[in-house]
Amino acid sequence: MKIEGRPARWLIAVGFRILQLWALTLRYKIEDRAGVVGKVTAQNYIASLWHNRLLIFPFVLRRFFPDRHGAALISASRDGELLADAIKRFDYDVVRGSSSRLGASAILQLSQTLASGRDVVITPDGPRGPVYELGPGIVFLAQKSGAAVVPVNIEYSSCWRLKSWDRFILPRPFAKVHVIIGSPLHVELSDTPQQFEAERQRLQQAMMALVEMR
Repeated sequence: MKIEGRPARWLIAVGFRILQLWALTLRYKIEDRAGVVGKVTAQNYIASLWHNRLLIFPFVLRRFFPDRHGAALISASRDGELLADAIKRFDYDVVRGSSSRLGASAILQLSQTLASGRDVVITPDGPRGPVYELGPGIVFLAQKSGAAVVPVNIEYSSCWRLKSWDRFILPRPFAKVHVIIGSPLHVELSDTPQQFEAERQRLQQAMMALVEMR
């Protein structure tokens, strides 16, 4: 059964409040390999996070990067519509599309966001996976915009795993949260499919190098 309209908006509002209270119980530690926390924004980035780590990432942004703003890529599906509404509550813009099939409109909007000096957030294996497989969209965007990709990972001392395609992770209340900000990666332009695949693999490997719990 699909919930739409006013009931859906009410459920999002209630869920958002519960998530806020939930996030307040968590204890955060950040490992900033990019050297960007607490620094004046001199460069904007494409933040890349695996889909199953997405739940509390907006709280991480507001806690450690309160002065950075941007847009998140959210699926154009009906389920994505609900998620997009929730993310806007974190004062982030939303661009509709898929990380595996970035259309011309989404590429243009994300490129404009980057050109305006703001960041972009993408879950490159979302919204349908396969899990931990980086889709080509983020490579296209990095090549077109020239912006560096910053791999991000979040690990928990205690969590639940859903029975979804990516085994989505829910931190238990009062868990320790380890946020890892990887070093920025500049994606090289490619003249052949083989060169493009090499860049895709390089980004995927850099993201997986940060992952402890799979």
